[in-house]
Amino acid sequence: MKNIYIILLVILASCTKKQENVITEPTDFCATIHRNDSVSLLKELKEFSEKMKTKTGVYVLEDGAGSMVTRAWLSEYAEKTIDIQYFIFSTDNIGLIACDYLVRAADRGVKVRILVDDIMVDADVEDVLTLDSHENIEIKIYNPGVNLGKNLIGKIAKFTTEFRDANQRMHNKTFIVDNKVVITGGRNIADEYFDYDHEYNFRDRDVLLIGKTTKEVTKSFNEFWNSKHSVATTELLKREAKNKDDEHRFDKLHEYACNPENFWPQVRTRLEKFPETIKNISKNGELVWVDSITFVSDRPGKNETKRGLGGGGESTTALIKLVKKAKKTLVIQTPYLITTKLSQNLFKEAVERGVEIKILTNSLASTDNLEAFASYQTDRKKLLKTGIRIFEFRPDAAERTKIMTGALQETLEKKPIFGLHAKSMVIDGETIVIGTFNLDPRSANLNTECVVIMQSKKIATKVLEGINEEFKPENSWETTLTFNPDSKVKKIKRIKSWTRKILPKGIL
Repeated sequence: MKNIYIILLVILASCTKKQENVITEPTDFCATIHRNDSVSLLKELKEFSEKMKTKTGVYVLEDGAGSMVTRAWLSEYAEKTIDIQYFIFSTDNIGLIACDYLVRAADRGVKVRILVDDIMVDADVEDVLTLDSHENIEIKIYNPGVNLGKNLIGKIAKFTTEFRDANQRMHNKTFIVDNKVVITGGRNIADEYFDYDHEYNFRDRDVLLIGKTTKEVTKSFNEFWNSKHSVATTELLKREAKNKDDEHRFDKLHEYACNPENFWPQVRTRLEKFPETIKNISKNGELVWVDSITFVSDRPGKNETKRGLGGGGESTTALIKLVKKAKKTLVIQTPYLITTKLSQNLFKEAVERGVEIKILTNSLASTDNLEAFASYQTDRKKLLKTGIRIFEFRPDAAERTKIMTGALQETLEKKPIFGLHAKSMVIDGETIVIGTFNLDPRSANLNTECVVIMQSKKIATKVLEGINEEFKPENSWETTLTFNPDSKVKKIKRIKSWTRKILPKGIL
């Protein structure tokens, strides 16, 4: 939240006639924005109340703007609680607007709990304490000691003396409202996950869950929240916010979020129409009610007692079982594809029993992680020899014009690079996995991860529609033993990738 107090004020223009002693004031952008008090989450869910007892309503959130609007509306009309768990919570445009919605919810009496991994806290200490100072907001930091409140020497010391512990991060992403509605999947809270970045955006995927399965997600959140690894900010930083008694400490945040230059009017229009949108989704059968859904999450402190960089976890075990059970097809999207002997053998065995495997990952041109790509690059031919087909995402994928629907993107002449961040799997055309798990050793052994496993041909068909579209030449390159698209980037990036090959695979 480092930018909360660095907000551009729009100054009232003076009259054309020169005047003396003209007083200028900031524009109150929030004056015309009002919450519709006739709407409530409970009321909107009433028609689903019986189904929610025994089933889970599922709606896959494909585009960033839609996923952002869903989170915003749920925050606006939450009645009791909002529980948030993220790996990244940035202080950019999206992050500040998200904070504004949370403060407004807290002002209405909603209890807000925020759990963020320490390594990716991108905020000034004072700003974190300010947000935490609200009587209805609590913030905890997972596995602290590598970032918040630490100087450079302290950070280096942590990685030098406690390397494994410093690398054990919380990669879970859950957004829970009133213990009735959940959003989980690949998206963090930052511009690039919601189509708002000028330079680089992610093709990502979340899933909205209503009903029965939300209890499992809440249980997992509480386990993390109450874990010894999660530390309250005031306890960690040993003090409270300096401005905790200032009743106007959130005014500039509200002004920023209300400013149409930062939160576009057409987005607010979508928010106003959200209840109608949900009704249409339900009426059209796009909200699918599923009997069999499993939410799998690793435990806090995953493998903390293990030596080395191995160990696995609940999510790893669940995904290995699914691959072993595959009979016909296995379709995977993963931003990073770093394989070990174990995963290579898993794929090889599946191919040998007749399973067709297709994987979409990032190309050198689209990746945001050169270290991860360098490791994949080293094993690419070995992986192809197992019999799987690999496709690499294009940075100029034609699909981005459909998926990237953010209001900001509509005005840009130059379209930002589009990189893959979705972590999904479809097995035999009927089992779907959407979550946070990357196909790499870090997700398998170090980071805590969570995934939703669903049995539904209808949902599988819809998800496969999008993935199969992205296998097409206008969206990705198929890499083979004789061709790869590395040459599509400038020589300097190829050299940078080559220099990263010395890093150990286990920490990538």
